[in-house]
Amino acid sequence: NYVAGYATGNEVSERAFLLEHGGLQWIMGKSPDTFAPLGPWLVTSDEVGNPQKLNLWLEVNGKRYQDESTADMIFNCAAIISNMSKMITLFPGDVIYTGTPSGVGLGMKPPVYLKAGDVVTCGVEGLGEHRSKVVKYKA
Repeated sequence: NYVAGYATGNEVSERAFLLEHGGLQWIMGKSPDTFAPLGPWLVTSDEVGNPQKLNLWLEVNGKRYQDESTADMIFNCAAIISNMSKMITLFPGDVIYTGTPSGVGLGMKPPVYLKAGDVVTCGVEGLGEHRSKVVKYKA
C-alpha cells in the first residue's frame, strides 16, 4: 500500500481565467496561493478502510450542490495513482486530488460561480469537513 492516508480537499478552479484562456491554463486556474485547501486532518489508510465507499459533499452558503459517493468516481484511487505514476515520479508526502463529483457550478443552467463573501463547506465521510470563505483576488 502506497497511500499514507486521506483528507478532505477542495480542488478550487478559477473559471473566468480558465474560460478566458480556452481551458488551456489549468495550472494558473487552479494554483493561486489560497486554492486547494486540505484538511482538517489526515486519516491513515488503515482507519479509512475502502476509500471507494465514502460519501462526499459540498455546500455554498448552506446550499448543497454536490453529494455523491467515491464509488461513483470515474477512476478509483488505485487507478489514479497507477496512471499518474506512469508519467510523474511520486514521492512520500505528495498530495493527489481525485477530481470532483457532479454538481459543479459551470455545468448548471445558468452557471453558478463563487463570489467574494461566499462560504464553501465540504466534507468526506470519516475524514472531516472544512469551511473556506471566498475573498476577492488582489492582483
